[in-house]
Amino acid sequence: MKLLVTGGAGFVGATVTRLLLDAGHEVIVVDDLSRNDASQIPAGADLIELRVQDIAQVLTPGAGIDAVLHFAGLIAAGESMVHPEWHWDNNTRASLALLDAMRVAEVDKLVFSSTAAVYGEPTELPLVETSPTDPVNTYGDTKLAIDRAITTFCRAFPFGATSLRYFNVAGAHDCGDGRMIGERHDPETHLIPLALDAALGRRDKFSLFGDDYPTPDGTCVRDYIHITDLARAHLLALDAIQPGEHKIYNLGNGIGFSNLQVVQAIREVTGLPFEVEHAPRRPGDPATLFASSELAQRELGWTAEKPDIVDIVRDAWRFHQLQDPT
Repeated sequence: MKLLVTGGAGFVGATVTRLLLDAGHEVIVVDDLSRNDASQIPAGADLIELRVQDIAQVLTPGAGIDAVLHFAGLIAAGESMVHPEWHWDNNTRASLALLDAMRVAEVDKLVFSSTAAVYGEPTELPLVETSPTDPVNTYGDTKLAIDRAITTFCRAFPFGATSLRYFNVAGAHDCGDGRMIGERHDPETHLIPLALDAALGRRDKFSLFGDDYPTPDGTCVRDYIHITDLARAHLLALDAIQPGEHKIYNLGNGIGFSNLQVVQAIREVTGLPFEVEHAPRRPGDPATLFASSELAQRELGWTAEKPDIVDIVRDAWRFHQLQDPT
């Protein structure tokens, strides 16, 4: 198939692009490179540097696109509380432009990168796809709005879609040719790469936000999923799309690890000490999030092959050591 991947220069988008190319698909990456660079886009994919808000310039009736995988958008929950306007523009407005361009171009298959942030503070654990959605940050609000828009498009048009609600994606993907794809966000906000930077001395210390949550050790509990496991699910979801259906699946390990447990895994893997500073909670951070992925296992045939946090950290560490310290 000829596939359009938005945000294909990012951590998840680049990894999925690699697997799509390995599966024999033709891939066009659309990315404005505002928060990523082109270095992680796999060889063999064509890059169009463009904002998704302007996607109609390339997603046209004559472009021959068979399906879209949509990863582009802002992902920092804390930032979304300070600059909600950025997230409504780059997440929701851009996605509505994409949906409309797909309608005009008669492209009828979409895989959407959604998030566990749509659930907010959980009323039940593990979270399932029918759990109440009540985001506690603007990031989750924007993603939930897109999920709802996709549902209406699937009702109104001959359109099929799958939303994959990620939990904490981490690790690094081994491309098998000496290259790895890992986390290189700018700015970086995720726990594992920030702590690895501290272990390598690229940061003076590592800040742990909140130690007074109602959890066993007082720090947030999250469900970590290996990037390669996550990426494989997108290919399965693409193959399973049916016209008129919008399917939603959680992707996680079903296991919660606290921030302190992750820090301990990083110390174990690296063998390096680093200073941990306890900082106040960030607005919009739920105390505990972890998922049941039973539906994805049952309907897509997906399983997490690397569920252990030490294995996830070890792959992230391998990637991190390869990066230019500047």
